[in-house]
Amino acid sequence: MKQEQLTLTQEWDKTFPKSDKAEHSKVTFHNRYGITLAGDLYIPKNASGRLPAIAVCGPFGAVKEQASGLYAQTMAERGFLTLAFDPSFTGESGGEPRYVASPDINTEDFQAAVDFLSVCQQADPDRIGIMGICGWGGMALNTAALDTRIKATVASTMYDMTRVNAKGYFDSEDSLDARYAKRQALNAQRTRDYKNGSYTPGGGVVDPLPDDAPFFVKDYYDYYKTQRGYHPRSLNSNNGWNVTGCMSFLNQPILCYSNEIRSAVLIMHGEKAHSCYFSKDAYAAMIKANPYTDNKELLIIPDAVHTDLYDGGGKNAIPFDKLEDFFRTYLK
Repeated sequence: MKQEQLTLTQEWDKTFPKSDKAEHSKVTFHNRYGITLAGDLYIPKNASGRLPAIAVCGPFGAVKEQASGLYAQTMAERGFLTLAFDPSFTGESGGEPRYVASPDINTEDFQAAVDFLSVCQQADPDRIGIMGICGWGGMALNTAALDTRIKATVASTMYDMTRVNAKGYFDSEDSLDARYAKRQALNAQRTRDYKNGSYTPGGGVVDPLPDDAPFFVKDYYDYYKTQRGYHPRSLNSNNGWNVTGCMSFLNQPILCYSNEIRSAVLIMHGEKAHSCYFSKDAYAAMIKANPYTDNKELLIIPDAVHTDLYDGGGKNAIPFDKLEDFFRTYLK
């Protein structure tokens, strides 16, 4: 398949320092919708033979130069071949229009990353795992239910993006009238966008931060809008998704077959994260009537908030030793 020619930044422009224990290179691959995706490939220095491989993506609205790249590089330091990638329509990846999301296409993006790793000469196609952060944690579980090539999956500080779009935070908008009002507003926006010939951005993380902002908004601001995690290509750091960009999440729930996942899954979340209920509920649904539960685990990390699992939050909150042990156990 002919791939779109992408313009990729060659200099190091990550929100984390470059490691001297891993080699880094830019790569491209395509999904089955013909969209060319951009990735950062990390390989342990002086590696030989075919390595266990992990594809990493997220958070939702972030880019590979942020949290997913940190996860990928750190796991490469520990002996894995890793691929951090930008989803369709975002970052350095292709796809038009920009700044839209799709439960189907974004699940496909993870499968396309598995395609790439399955034919990569330095990767072992029988030892492939995936990691999803925030909204991509939900996508990772959705992919694990579909793709039998995946032997191990990690969902970190996960969101179920279909649930939060359809029901609001903490399910506070879970009513027929609330969803109907959302549909009315989004369809009115579609008409305006079509007349204008462009898509209206919804705005990223609020800036300046209001004094009365909820804690989770302050948590996001502290990552996306400060030197800690800001990146010029990140949607959350800048103008956000299109207003209608996530419309299809309203009536296309993911995770319908998560309790049919046979491969290993680790779901991890911060104890004090506003979003922790997503992981607790996803784990309960995944193991309900599932005969394959011995390789499933829910890990709650004491005192950690949502963005602590993006970059450690200054307190080493990401349990990389646990991640290494998990993938060594199940990618063998």
